[in-house]
Amino acid sequence: MLRITQVKMPITHTEEDLRIRAAKLLRVSDNQIKKLVIVRQSIDARKRDEISFSYVLDAEVEQEEKIVRRCKNDKVSLSKEVSYRFPASGSMRLNHRPVIVGSGPAGLFCGLMLARHGYNPLIFERGGPVQERKEKVEAFWKDGTLDVNCNVQFGEGGAGTFSDGKLNTLVKDPNGRNRLVLSLFAEFGADPSITWVHKPHIGTDVLMGIVKGMREEIIRLGGEVRFYSQVTDILFEAAEGMSGEVQKPCQRKICGVVVNGKEEIPTDVLVMAIGHSARDTFFMLNAHEIPMEAKAFAVGLRIQHPQEMIDASQYGQEAAKILGAASYKLTHTCANGRGVYSFCMCPGGFVVNASSEEGRLAVNGMSYHARDGENANSALIVTVTPEDFLKFVKFGEKIEEIEKIEGIEETKGIEEIKGIEEIKGIEEIKGKEETKRIEEIKEIEKEESTDVLAGIAFQRVLEERAFRAGKGKVPVQLYGDFKENRCSVKFGAVKPQIKGEMTFANLQEVLPVPLVDALIEGIERFGRVIPGFHREDALLAGVESRTSSPVRILRDKQLESSVLGLFPCGEGAGYAGGITSAAMDGIKVAEEIARRFGPGSEGE
Repeated sequence: MLRITQVKMPITHTEEDLRIRAAKLLRVSDNQIKKLVIVRQSIDARKRDEISFSYVLDAEVEQEEKIVRRCKNDKVSLSKEVSYRFPASGSMRLNHRPVIVGSGPAGLFCGLMLARHGYNPLIFERGGPVQERKEKVEAFWKDGTLDVNCNVQFGEGGAGTFSDGKLNTLVKDPNGRNRLVLSLFAEFGADPSITWVHKPHIGTDVLMGIVKGMREEIIRLGGEVRFYSQVTDILFEAAEGMSGEVQKPCQRKICGVVVNGKEEIPTDVLVMAIGHSARDTFFMLNAHEIPMEAKAFAVGLRIQHPQEMIDASQYGQEAAKILGAASYKLTHTCANGRGVYSFCMCPGGFVVNASSEEGRLAVNGMSYHARDGENANSALIVTVTPEDFLKFVKFGEKIEEIEKIEGIEETKGIEEIKGIEEIKGIEEIKGKEETKRIEEIKEIEKEESTDVLAGIAFQRVLEERAFRAGKGKVPVQLYGDFKENRCSVKFGAVKPQIKGEMTFANLQEVLPVPLVDALIEGIERFGRVIPGFHREDALLAGVESRTSSPVRILRDKQLESSVLGLFPCGEGAGYAGGITSAAMDGIKVAEEIARRFGPGSEGE
């Protein structure tokens, strides 16, 4: 095959037009091209009056090397596309079948690859199958009835099932895993175009059928999937040669799991594909001294604009009729050094109540395949670091809105806040002139007081405040009112597109002051990039706190924890940032298991 790059075509071109253009670049007749494959398609919208497609193509012709030499064109070369290959099986034999915890992208793709190569994996999912999950989620959006084990975060397909189904990733993978993931999605029902468009997208409505199909394939091949089955504990034994010794974390190996607090399942290989919201599982791992570390993530709000406004800005209305709903990607570095950026942008989509815990509220965004909703929405988020977490969680205490202290020099009883002088950034608080206050200081769960889990505690603080602000409903606010620190009383021209009950609230009461300041500065800057982005009636909702895992479960170059047989995997483990990268990580873990062990175990 010959690889042709930077093939520019008008957005109204036909398939035949593309073939003729490829032939011209190769200096052959179009009937000499035996096969023409689109490798990648992107949109070049740098010039509004010259919006075009840009292609990477593979063409099959006779005498390819001769044609390359004759073309003398740096856009034409021999294709170096890598075909994916699953590794040969190792020689060690498993005593028990591999156990996978979680059926999100990491768990499903790991399970599918193992099943296709004879390993009969057993997948435990704390939530329900996708159709039951859909019914429970819709009930929650209608009347607030939350199932803490089966919701937008938990259940078959993972959190990505109720999202936009975006499949782009920044992960560089020379082994072909990225294309494999896209090809497998297409195999199970996605539009084949996802294998070559620049920003592939499936949509929640289509994704549900895909994950069901993958589960059925795993079962057909000898695997097993158990729903409403939460792994509540892990069983260990001494590693070989250490029998009778005092065990340290690095001297153990996996020997089983406990499901729903009672059933013990033996296994030698445990894949932890738990997702970013399985907080109780992180507490359990921490109690067992599984090596973990706190990591940076991002929090913020969702913002909604009319999709027509975004289309006009990005493409122009006429081009948008052909290209579909437009997206955007925005970044800004604030004067204080904090970065603000758009995340999980959903063209023609909805803001959704994505809560998974009683008394706490989080939001996300989703689109259906058609992306034909009235609004565009995106998370606008600010990176927070472990240093930030510890401003709010210190010595087992939760310090709410510590930046909003009024007259801190005169405030009495401040000595009750342990370690207050050690909290980084306290000097900034003293210098603020606007109205300040101390929110109530509460004791939080002991398991949340450790530094490694401080990010989870921080998420919970924000989600609890969002829940209180909205009295259990999604709190919303017009941007103009957000800037002025006042509650909204009516909608403007931007009408809400929200799954779940909503109410007006002051979102400044949910977020720490530095994050509020960064968001306002970012939105104002983005208004100079996309006209109208900073409009007064743009609609905010919050809090967006589940962008990624605030914890990383440590693993070595062979993807294994210091506990032998434990393979942390996917977004929850801290090694992925979306559907595709999580699926790729699941495949990598399946490969590593296969390199060590041969197929054949109980259940074969």
